[in-house]
Amino acid sequence: SAPRCHINKQLLDVRVRKGEPAELSCTVSKDEVTGTWYKDGLKLTNMDGVFFEKEGLVHKLIINKVEDIHAGKYRFEGGDVKTEASVFVEDPPQVDKVLLKNLTSVPTVAKAGQKVKIKIPFEGRLPVRATWLKDRMELVDDTRIHVDKTETFTMLSISSSERKDCGDYKVRLKNDSGVLEIDLKLMVIDKPQPPAGPIKIVESSANDITIQWKPPKDDGGKPVQSYIVESQQVGKNDWVTLGETPRSFTTFTTNKVEQDMSYYFRVRAVNSEGTSDALESDEVKTVSKASPGAPDPPEIVSASRDTITISWKAPRKTGSSRIVGYIIQKRKKGTMTWLPVNNVPIADKKLKMTNLKKGLQYEFRVAAVNAAGIGDASEPSQPVFARDSTQSPGKVQDLKVSNSDSTSVTLTWKRPEAKDGSDVKGYEVEMRSSNNLNWTKCSTLPIEMTTYRVKGLQAKEIYFLRVRALNDSGPGEAAELEACIEAAPPVVSPRILIDDTVKSFLVIKAGNAIRVNIPFEASPDPAVTWLKDGLPLPDRATINTEDGTTQLLIGAAEFTDSGTYTVEIQNGLGKREAFSFQVQVTDIPQSPGPIRLEENVPNTVTVTWEPSASEKWESNLYYTVLKRESQKGLWHLVGDLIYTNKFTFTKLIPGRDYYFRVVAKNDLGVSGPSETVQPWRIKKTKAEFQVKSQKYRGVNQNQPPRFLVPLKPHVVTTGSECHMSCALGGHPPPKITWYKDNRDLSNDPAYFCTNDFGVCSLVVLSVTKRDEGEYMVEATNELGRAFSKAFLTIKGNK
Repeated sequence: SAPRCHINKQLLDVRVRKGEPAELSCTVSKDEVTGTWYKDGLKLTNMDGVFFEKEGLVHKLIINKVEDIHAGKYRFEGGDVKTEASVFVEDPPQVDKVLLKNLTSVPTVAKAGQKVKIKIPFEGRLPVRATWLKDRMELVDDTRIHVDKTETFTMLSISSSERKDCGDYKVRLKNDSGVLEIDLKLMVIDKPQPPAGPIKIVESSANDITIQWKPPKDDGGKPVQSYIVESQQVGKNDWVTLGETPRSFTTFTTNKVEQDMSYYFRVRAVNSEGTSDALESDEVKTVSKASPGAPDPPEIVSASRDTITISWKAPRKTGSSRIVGYIIQKRKKGTMTWLPVNNVPIADKKLKMTNLKKGLQYEFRVAAVNAAGIGDASEPSQPVFARDSTQSPGKVQDLKVSNSDSTSVTLTWKRPEAKDGSDVKGYEVEMRSSNNLNWTKCSTLPIEMTTYRVKGLQAKEIYFLRVRALNDSGPGEAAELEACIEAAPPVVSPRILIDDTVKSFLVIKAGNAIRVNIPFEASPDPAVTWLKDGLPLPDRATINTEDGTTQLLIGAAEFTDSGTYTVEIQNGLGKREAFSFQVQVTDIPQSPGPIRLEENVPNTVTVTWEPSASEKWESNLYYTVLKRESQKGLWHLVGDLIYTNKFTFTKLIPGRDYYFRVVAKNDLGVSGPSETVQPWRIKKTKAEFQVKSQKYRGVNQNQPPRFLVPLKPHVVTTGSECHMSCALGGHPPPKITWYKDNRDLSNDPAYFCTNDFGVCSLVVLSVTKRDEGEYMVEATNELGRAFSKAFLTIKGNK
């Protein structure tokens, strides 16, 4: 019998994106086989966009443009053989290419307060899940921000944009065929923040005052163009504009001041969007004119028959203004008359004098000059002869090795004896190895100290070292010794030693010192680098590294010192280790501003106050309200853990006087109080005795629960304390229940719940990763139920 037909090449599964061509092909062993194609068990015939081809032994099914209807299982049958495969149509999310390019290549820019809408239409197999992220965290709706999601587009809406909305956004579109991620950037521009304070007084005299400030922490997204400086004389109401400085200048000098008067100064930053609020100084008082004090006696630098050179230091008391120069006088030893060397003050603190008589002995003195005049003269210098030095210095004494390691030797010695070393001007150190007869100078300039470290030596090598004193006649006799260099220590990879003394999060009170010691081990000594928020440390920071410990020291912490600090150690082999910790600089809050009282609802008083200035840098600040019923009575707490600047007190009795006090609190303590001056009183009505109940009693009764201030999402760091709060109304007073991920927290000791006069708070004392999730507060009474939700996100320490 004839051989049977068989399949040489089977059909293979095909995955193709919607709109693209696809091809199924198989190969049989006999040319005369015609074959039939099936889809999902039904026989296929030629149709639009679908073709059958036969080229010898190869049979093909071709789809010009794949659509969803083409997905399925295909079978080819020819004679006594058959083969089958599937076509999978993929339709991932897609966005118009032009729109995509516009969104990703150019940042979206808005002015503060403007509405922002970013709409992204998309296509793809439903359902498409759209997610918006900012700085890698998913956006959730709040009072300003809303994310719309439909089957054809997603849109981000911000009702009133703020600077904090700046950042990198990511839109993630996902369905069962794939994921499309779109990276966007939003820029919100505004007027600058006030310049960073405090305003420092760089110089204060009877004639002028120089002040200094720091650039704003936030320039509003536009470069600062200039600073406007104003002053106000204490006791007057008007502010006077003194001038305007370029953006690169953060100091300003004014001569529009009077002697012995006090002033306030304020500075505003200006960019293209407007002028910032003002940074204001404390009271500054000008001083009376005062001349400088006396400098120390001048020192003799060198002497010869033609010239004598002297030098001196600035006086410790400079007077009421900066020193502009010095006056020098001379006299012959044994005389009383001082003669001027210069009539015009010189700015330098060194002078070379000529026109001296050879062989005479001279003394010199110096007086400083400032705007107030010439100050007191110094004591006379040591007497010095105007003559050449003819004797070479003597031999240095007690030359020895005080310290050494595998690459260096430290030498110490003493001056030559007094008769040989009175005119020594420096020292010369030379070296040679044991296999070299030539001496090499270790320093191109004379060495002024009686110690010197010779570097760059080879381990296990023997060196000869010598030291000679120098004066105007040249070098003296050399003192010599032999030194053997130690073997190189074993290489130890850098490792930071973290123990209980090294904290990953520090809270420092403003004005206190920041002192952090980081122990490490490494050999040879590694290079140590410190960074703050990824940038070099400010000039006020001091780093000291020795004996396996590196120390960060900032003498008086400022709020700008808050941030993430990183210490990195690296050896010569390129091995590196780093450790990061966070510093939060805070202080006892400043007092709240003035209090206002209003009767918005009969028989109640609403207390409002200007926020404490500390709100700008303190995230855990809250307020406490107290009241008393006479001018000298005791204060009683009526409201605590208040995170707004408003509180309503309802238990008023008509005819009584009430006084109110507001204080701000944070983790470090309590601010000074802000108090009402005039008493608050609700007058009694004449017909009050005829009325069984007060007219307005029960205004808020029979009200279902409602949230006046909803919960807000929080992002906190592991180990810190979290306060979540909301405010609600309703009568009878609602019952409050807190939930986390739908779990009742009423009996959980890890959470502390309070309800003070309608302000409900939940405190988590030391958060961990398990505290992350959705929190809900439920309020119920006999008239209804209300709830508010918010998400708590936990960030780990870096």
